[in-house]
Amino acid sequence: MNVAQTRIGPLQLGILVLALATALIHIMLAIPTNLILFYLNGLGYIALAVALLLPQLAPYRRLIRYALMAFTAVTIIGWAVAGERSTIAYIDKLIEVALLVLLIVDMRRSSDGAAA
Repeated sequence: MNVAQTRIGPLQLGILVLALATALIHIMLAIPTNLILFYLNGLGYIALAVALLLPQLAPYRRLIRYALMAFTAVTIIGWAVAGERSTIAYIDKLIEVALLVLLIVDMRRSSDGAAA
């Protein structure tokens, strides 16, 4: 079985760290009030970020990257429409915008056909 190797460089590490940071923020915000959507949002970030780096899912990396980009954009839009305006929310939105930027850079640099 020939499984593609995943190169985890600074860009991929940045994507992982930012996705895990926003996931942690959403999960921590969900705990006091048991907000199911926040739990699911955090788990979604974790699942997509890990999937993006798994060598077994390399053939689907382009689609996973697009899914993570869409997931992040929908999260930002949802907050803009109905989210609480707090310091942690603004910090989280900065993290999510940085995540989108890194995903776009990764897409343009990738050899999986995403930029073609």
